[in-house]
Amino acid sequence: MNFDLAIINGRILDGTGNPWFKADIGIKEGKIDFIGKLRKPSAEKVINAENLIVCPGFIDIHSHSDFTVLVDPKAESKIMQGVTLEVVGNCGSSAAPMNDFLREHRERYLKPTLGEEIEFDWETMNQYFKKLEAKGIAVNIASLVGHGTVRTCVLGFSDRSPTSSELEEMKELVAKAMEDGAIGLSTGLIYTPGCYAKTEEIIELAKVAAEYGGIYASHIRGEGATLIEAVKEAITIGEKASIPVEISHFKASGKPNWGKVKEAIKIILEARNRGVDVTADQYPYIASSTGLVALLPKWAREGGAEKILERLKNPKIRNKIRDEMKSYTLRDEEYWSRIMISQVGKNKQFEGMRIAEIAKILDKDPIDTVLDLILEEETIVRMINFGICEEDVETIMKLTWVMVGSDGRAVSPTGKLGEGKPHPRYYGTFPRVLGRYVRERKVIPIELAVRKMTYLPAWRLGFRDRGIIREGAWADIVIFDPNEINDKATFINPHQFPVGIKYVIVNGEITVENGKHTGRLNGRVLRLQNRVK
Repeated sequence: MNFDLAIINGRILDGTGNPWFKADIGIKEGKIDFIGKLRKPSAEKVINAENLIVCPGFIDIHSHSDFTVLVDPKAESKIMQGVTLEVVGNCGSSAAPMNDFLREHRERYLKPTLGEEIEFDWETMNQYFKKLEAKGIAVNIASLVGHGTVRTCVLGFSDRSPTSSELEEMKELVAKAMEDGAIGLSTGLIYTPGCYAKTEEIIELAKVAAEYGGIYASHIRGEGATLIEAVKEAITIGEKASIPVEISHFKASGKPNWGKVKEAIKIILEARNRGVDVTADQYPYIASSTGLVALLPKWAREGGAEKILERLKNPKIRNKIRDEMKSYTLRDEEYWSRIMISQVGKNKQFEGMRIAEIAKILDKDPIDTVLDLILEEETIVRMINFGICEEDVETIMKLTWVMVGSDGRAVSPTGKLGEGKPHPRYYGTFPRVLGRYVRERKVIPIELAVRKMTYLPAWRLGFRDRGIIREGAWADIVIFDPNEINDKATFINPHQFPVGIKYVIVNGEITVENGKHTGRLNGRVLRLQNRVK
């Protein structure tokens, strides 16, 4: 037998949850052509995987690399941790559709974080996909269409319901994105403008995605005090739109809410028992990350960045915002000690510091510190919130219907994407599960962990020829040392690649070899239409 690539002597975890077995793999024309014993492997390249695990490439079901893969197509922080497929367009925000209004907004408020080289020169999902394909990408990419993006194109950042004609326009945009290959609809219901949408609006748009066989992925309306109500809303949307539901980064945020995940799990299981297709994903950390503006009251974010800045410059409105934000410390006395600034443009000296610490240095109230930072940085401030408990992380991880997702962007230790102190999940999510939670803490067995990263998300997305080691499947493969694999990224020093990942193969080509990026850009855009019937 002649192969392009052969992997011999490895312990294969096929992704389904089955125990490992010893076999060789022959790869030809990007696909797995043979699994068995190769007596005399005849291949252009042979990898000896003795004492290593060979498994499907990891699928990041919840990624935000929509724009960073255009800046650095090598997707270093993802491919180096074994990710071979990223699902972008999450939390209601996708690269497309894009009109002139949204393009201008991105030019002003997004470009500074990405660099001047990026050009927002597309409108449709198909045009975005073609741009990715023309530039080349190291990982495979699939995309959801963001509800917030669609809403912005039609309503801007207004806090109101769409008229019947506007709703029809939104539905047409979702339909066009699905026809272009989007795999479903996402919402970000704590962010503007998604937070202004009523449940009925989302149901109508989810019905459109359902017609094409898509999924509904949701950053639900509340992951803290309103976690239970928010989970129920997601289930209602799935039930009424007849669409599979993916609850994004499932957790209970804020110390007063720790333990609520148990009640949320019970509600999800009840829904599953009555036939509602609900699953979830999580990242293996006790901290979340988002923009600092998310701390402002919902009404104060209406209208977008320019309106936010106007309100913060108005003493009367600013005082009203301050009064509402005082409730945070009433619920949690340590609240401002849990918020860390991770990335800013002007005030670099505060990166890696907590709000309480910065307030002390500036001799200001913590709330004023936050508001002044938002104002000074023109809203472009990233934060990390240490608001999750370890027990909840492990409780969720044990669930067989919960996948692994980074909720992070593909970045790099150098260049524009190497700035700031991003959440370590950008670099370490998948190795951390295998190192900390499988090997060290023994929370779940390795077979289940690999399944959560491979076959389970592939099944959820409908890509039956991905996420599995079997003959005929695409050769997206990770080879790692189970005794060494772990994350190295920390909250203070996040730009560090993990250890233990020896090889990463994307569509049959070696992209990581002996722990080093080869520079190959062999990824593909995976459209809804690429599903194997």
